[in-house]
Amino acid sequence: MGSLFKRIVLRSTADLPHRVQAGAAALEAPAWNSEGFAEFVDDIVAAREHGSPVIAFLGSGVLQSGMQPSVIWLMEQGWVTHVATTGAGSEYDVELALLGQTDPVELISADSPGWGMWEETGNAIHRALSSGWRDRLGYGESIARAMAEDAAAFPFRQHSVLYRAYVNRVPCTCHVTIGLDEVHTHPEVDFAALGGASGEDFKVFCRTVTNLENGVFMNIGSSVTGAEVFLKALSIARNLGCTVSRITTANFDIVRLGDFRKAVGYEDWDYYYRPRKNVLHRPTSLGGRGFHFEGEHGATIPALCAHLRGRGATPVG
Repeated sequence: MGSLFKRIVLRSTADLPHRVQAGAAALEAPAWNSEGFAEFVDDIVAAREHGSPVIAFLGSGVLQSGMQPSVIWLMEQGWVTHVATTGAGSEYDVELALLGQTDPVELISADSPGWGMWEETGNAIHRALSSGWRDRLGYGESIARAMAEDAAAFPFRQHSVLYRAYVNRVPCTCHVTIGLDEVHTHPEVDFAALGGASGEDFKVFCRTVTNLENGVFMNIGSSVTGAEVFLKALSIARNLGCTVSRITTANFDIVRLGDFRKAVGYEDWDYYYRPRKNVLHRPTSLGGRGFHFEGEHGATIPALCAHLRGRGATPVG
């Protein structure tokens, strides 16, 4: 099967039109608010005052839509202490660091060699993983180290969440599903390195969750991976005897849940929306509380920055 992948034909993304340009997203919030949002912000402030973690798990759409400036601000101000994302999320972030733009406009035709088989992004990620995995680094750290060591190859790295997390010593973990991401259709893919590095990141994520008592977990736009990874990490923490019960969780999405605190069962359609169970309900069943905020990332994330900026002093690191 190795020879099968070696025959894959790649395309360049550099000359394609892209929907998102580096630095184009504004930090200012549009007119967005939601019931319970001020209370949720209070819990973030309280968590940082206690020195407890605040985790933001970013679905790929967050980085695809150019929300890097807001996420970087939250990290560098000390409000978010651990960033996690999916494999696809890391791809959008890497493309931004490489080209200064991301979210390419696909031009599919009958003679097109395939969907999303981009040369530049795949080359950069697989080289970084190959080098990083030799040193047993995690997925996020492997990519960020490559950015740090080669400014010429990543001329727009200052716009990258992975890079800025790395230089600020904020854990940034990438949680991959094999076969899901565009870079998995690349002739140089090494699934052992890819899986091993993502596995290391899961260990790092679990370590943060073991200390999450009085902390906050945000799942922003990840309908499956963020919810499932968080619940498994929380299960490991509790299995190890760590006290992780009084926590605040929040799910940010465009999905309408109505009364999201209402218990649902197998007969309810909403039961099968993973964040409802695995972010809002199960993790807070021993204490704490969960919130659901509906809105586009371009509204909700800058609004979070605005509310925290209005609180005054930068929190303790």
